[in-house]
Amino acid sequence: MTKSQAPTPSRPSAFSAGVVVVRREDSGWRLLVLRAYRNWDFPKGTLEPGESPLDAARRETAEEAALSDLAFRWGEGYCETAPYRQGKVARYYLAETAQTAITLPVSPELGRPEHDEWRWVSFDEAERLLPPRLRPILAWARKQLEA
Repeated sequence: MTKSQAPTPSRPSAFSAGVVVVRREDSGWRLLVLRAYRNWDFPKGTLEPGESPLDAARRETAEEAALSDLAFRWGEGYCETAPYRQGKVARYYLAETAQTAITLPVSPELGRPEHDEWRWVSFDEAERLLPPRLRPILAWARKQLEA
């Protein structure tokens, strides 16, 4: 484990970073959610050696949803989940995209896309689809968008 990846009070040993990707529509904000098996989540993944959490979040979003036009209009602030599944913590940033169609690229490691489905959903739909551990992330994103 490199020094930059060593667990610290702000970075546990099981750490990932991702993006709450939003898109503005006439009806309001829509959020991108991805499904792997039965589980819905935002684009996210683990950090590579020497990579910052924000860079990892950008890379994972590009790898999982082919999005590279992310605009971090709300700055580099983030919200983290409480520890879950063996102490893992996920950090999420908030960014906007203009893209409407999402591509699920084939993962070189898996030989297939990492996710089975994607959707643009409202906050209410996201609350129904996403696991309870992401409710604080949703509340944070909503607050940022309404500020």
